[in-house]
Order: sequence, then structure tokens, then C-alpha cells
Amino acid sequence: MTSAASRQSSTQPERTAGGWVKNHGLLLANIILFVLFFGGMVISGAAEYSEDQLVHGGPGVTVLEYLGTGAFVEATFENWESEFLQMGMYVILTVFLFQKGSSESKPVGRAAPQDGDPRDAPLKASTPWPVRRGGWVLKLYEHSLSIMFLLLFLASFALHALGGSEEYSSEQQSHGQPPVTVLAYLATSRFWFESFQNWQSEFLAVAVLVGASVYLRERGSPESKPVAEPHYETGA
Repeated sequence: MTSAASRQSSTQPERTAGGWVKNHGLLLANIILFVLFFGGMVISGAAEYSEDQLVHGGPGVTVLEYLGTGAFVEATFENWESEFLQMGMYVILTVFLFQKGSSESKPVGRAAPQDGDPRDAPLKASTPWPVRRGGWVLKLYEHSLSIMFLLLFLASFALHALGGSEEYSSEQQSHGQPPVTVLAYLATSRFWFESFQNWQSEFLAVAVLVGASVYLRERGSPESKPVAEPHYETGA
């Protein structure tokens, strides 16, 4: 078989629906799970919110009405903010810090492909456009992953504060107290309790993964070293 035919054969599965699903299965599976669990959160959240409203003499809400409440916005974005903070910090910390023996760390004492300067890389047609463009565009692109997570975290943080202040004000008014502004809500212990209780769990999970991957294995997973790899070997 010629090299051209080999290349055509290797890329052929991408031209079929089954091949596309196989090539994007990890992303698709996570999106499907997100939609399922998010839907479950919305439905159960609307039911719980309605029950609470009825207990306090208020009207129940439909699922669509629940989506417009501060309770929904607060519950959603206080969780999202912690996830984006965790992933963004993990991306940044793994640039500078190491964990000997962990599959989650770059190798200790030797260069990693991720450290290569893209300005020294040979340019090809398949090279990402920002690398070929260079300048400030490349400067942003080489940090674009952490920038994306930072922006998502800040947006979620702001929406958590917005939804939380609305829900907190509603509770205050039901007890004969004045409502609060978003800035005033940021100064409450409740807002920071909601944030810290999520943030701590995210970094605990990362610490467990980083430490456990030194000694434990999962055959077939890129998050694990090969099963027979010595504990002291660092990196995938």
C-alpha cells in the first residue's frame, strides 16, 4: 500500500458518523453526562424550591419559573466557579510545580514537550494560526487555556454573587429585614462559606489524584502511568 493510500485509510473513519463519534467520544460523553445531571438538578431544585415556598406561605413555581430565581443562579454558579478555579489553577500550577512519581506532573529534571518555545517550531500548514501569526497574538495563544478558565471563573463568581444576593435579599425580606446589594452580599459570611465549601473540595480531589497516581494505576487511562511503571517515574 502506498503512503498516500495509508494516510487516506487512517483518516477515512473521520468521514463517517461512527468515526466522528469515536474521535470525539470523551467530549461527547462528558457533555451528555452534564446535560443529564444538570437536568436532574433543575427538576429537583424546582421541586425543592416550591416545597420551601409553600412551607412559608408562598406560591410554588414551575421548572421554567425556577430558572429565573436567584436560588437557581446561585446554586448553579457557586459550583461552576469552583470547577473553573480548580482547573485553571491546576493548569497554571503544573507549569511550575512537580510531583515526583505522579502521572499528573511533567518529568523532573528533564525538558517536557510542553516547555518548547513555539517561536522555534518549524511552521507547517497544520500549525495553529496564532503560532504562524506570531507577536501579541501568539503571546495570548500560548496562555489561552489559563486565560479561558480565569474568565469563566470570574464570570461564574459574578453570577454567583448576583444570584446569591437576590436569594439572600428574598430571605431577608421574608423576615422583615431590608434587602442587600450585590456588594453588601459579598461582605457576608454566607457568600464566602458557599465559595470555600466548594473550593476546598475541588483542591482535595486534585491532591488525591496527584498523590494517588504515584502508587495506584488504572490500566488504559491516560491519567495513569503504565501499570508496570516504577513508582518513582514521573509523567505519563
